[in-house]
Amino acid sequence: MNPTLDTIHSLRSIHGGFTDRKVTEEDLATVLTAATRAANSSARQAYSIVVVQDTDRMDTLIGYRASHALVFCADFRRQALLAERLGHRFSNDDVIGFVTATVDTVLAAQTAVIAARSLGIDSLITNGLHRRPLDLVHRELGLPETSVFPLIALMLGYPEDDDQPAGGRLPVEAVVHRETYRDPDDAELDGLVAAYDDPARRLGLSGLWDRREFTHYLDWFFLQWCGEPDPDRVPTGTVKEFQDRLVRSGFWWPER
Repeated sequence: MNPTLDTIHSLRSIHGGFTDRKVTEEDLATVLTAATRAANSSARQAYSIVVVQDTDRMDTLIGYRASHALVFCADFRRQALLAERLGHRFSNDDVIGFVTATVDTVLAAQTAVIAARSLGIDSLITNGLHRRPLDLVHRELGLPETSVFPLIALMLGYPEDDDQPAGGRLPVEAVVHRETYRDPDDAELDGLVAAYDDPARRLGLSGLWDRREFTHYLDWFFLQWCGEPDPDRVPTGTVKEFQDRLVRSGFWWPER
């Protein structure tokens, strides 16, 4: 493999915590510049990145501490202001625009992860922001009420345990379809269940299911991690807050 592929195959998510060692400003600038080189739709780069260095604020906002937290936000605010500056109206604040901005944002975040790893910096991508009240997140980060939505946080730093291996992944044939989509057959599904159960594959959250008398890792995943689905599909709790914030941000238009 070449160095780029070596870097990609060495990616790992750090769940055990980061040391107090700080990422240098030079390395941080390199990571941020690389992130902005990610592919994007219509040359808009419909995202913004908020850099957080105060570890107490990281804990409040995200639930983790590291050298830096990069909060990636879907963002059409910049486009709206540009349109206003030139005397135009901007009309991409809708669910299609939100999906487009989300893709732009996540591509930038993943590019930052790869760039960081190439510099010897580890990371954790987390949706911890969405386990906090979104009003708190908007207020703490000074996010505009409309056209901006906090999507994902990237923790950057150096791990306390440097021996953590890269996480496992499903076999390529399980996720790649040729020409058309095809459901896996029963034998293939049983093979995936066994793959998740195999600790050497490192596909699941190890140590959380086998000690609790579940037959399979996915039994624990669907019953405890995911929980029973709501048969009425009525948004409540965090889901309701998320949807309401999408409406307030202008990305979701409620039926009238």
